Amino acid sequence: MYEPIRSKSVHSTMADGTPDFPHRSRGEELDIQLAGHLAALLAVTDELRALEPDPGLDTAADRLAEQVARLRGGRPPVRLQVTAAEPAPCPATLHRRAHTLAARALVVAASRADTAVAILTAERMDAHAAALEPRELASR
Repeated sequence: MYEPIRSKSVHSTMADGTPDFPHRSRGEELDIQLAGHLAALLAVTDELRALEPDPGLDTAADRLAEQVARLRGGRPPVRLQVTAAEPAPCPATLHRRAHTLAARALVVAASRADTAVAILTAERMDAHAAALEPRELASR
């Protein structure tokens, strides 16, 4: 009914003691995931900075870039050079996206007990929520 397996499995077991591919620890995987979330948040922050210049966004972008570099072993993140886009992105949409990305980063930061990133992402969530409140209240 079934054809027998003719080749060695691609999934190595640790029984023989020599894995055939490198393994990362849970901490390393969380660092990679957290750096990705923070880099995405940085890209949205840079986009918001181009639309709505604000010293608070400049400071946040610098702090995010610093944390991404730390998590990537000193390699700085690629920064977004925003040009005029057609149609122009809606700032409220960008604030919602940034809030969601900050929330994802906060979950990962909490699971790896990274207090500095947890505080930074919580602050970003608050800032983006505050930026949304007047707009959403006015549209009701």
